[in-house]
Amino acid sequence: MLDRLKSEMKAAMKSRQKERLGVIRLILSATKQVEVDERIELDDARVIAVLDKMLKQRRESIKQYRDANRVDLAEIEEAEILVIQDFLPKALTEDEITEIVQAAISESSASSIKDMGKVMRIVRSKMIGRADMAVVSTKIKALLGV
Repeated sequence: MLDRLKSEMKAAMKSRQKERLGVIRLILSATKQVEVDERIELDDARVIAVLDKMLKQRRESIKQYRDANRVDLAEIEEAEILVIQDFLPKALTEDEITEIVQAAISESSASSIKDMGKVMRIVRSKMIGRADMAVVSTKIKALLGV
């Protein structure tokens, strides 16, 4: 995954895609920061977790920018989201999310909202980078009858 990011960075440099290059550099910077902080070498799963965190930050920023009527800044964040999503696995459909959540509920024998943590632990590893966890959380609450 890191090799792909580096080769995409070079391609963006050659084709003079300034915005894409900037986002890829941000991604590489974030991954390097984790490597330095934790003194580890990131595997693909951990890189996906970093990308997922970056997506979440941008979604929150977009909401705040729109609330503050700063459409120009929200559009920049949306463009960054598109670049980040290029490096994430294919997103899950609504039906796939429901199926995974239902399987996790039956696997953990969850029956109420008190068991939500158990369900989240099971689905998180399967969905990280492939679904918005806020949407997944809402789906779990709905299926648990909240």
